Amino acid sequence: MNNSPFGLLPHASFSILFALSLKPRHGYELLQQITADSDGAATIGAGALYGTLKKLAAESFVEDMPFEGDPRRRYYRLTVKGWARLRTDVAYYTRITALAKQRQV
Repeated sequence: MNNSPFGLLPHASFSILFALSLKPRHGYELLQQITADSDGAATIGAGALYGTLKKLAAESFVEDMPFEGDPRRRYYRLTVKGWARLRTDVAYYTRITALAKQRQV
């Protein structure tokens, strides 16, 4: 799952976990939230979204849950392990952002 040389989540994985930090979401909602979170700078296609969700589920970072009104629609939520992983990456980005400000980057 981890393709980054620094041990960070790949961009799509991080974006999905970050979008799920607000609430459980179905696929289309995830795509919308990812776009909103990045002010339109980052987008993920449906194929990449579902492929990444499958990998995140295999790593136990997310789990799917059926939607009560429509059994065909799946909602995804963060697991305890997913929350921990997201917090680890956010802590890294927080440190790097503080350094960038100090260095006036």
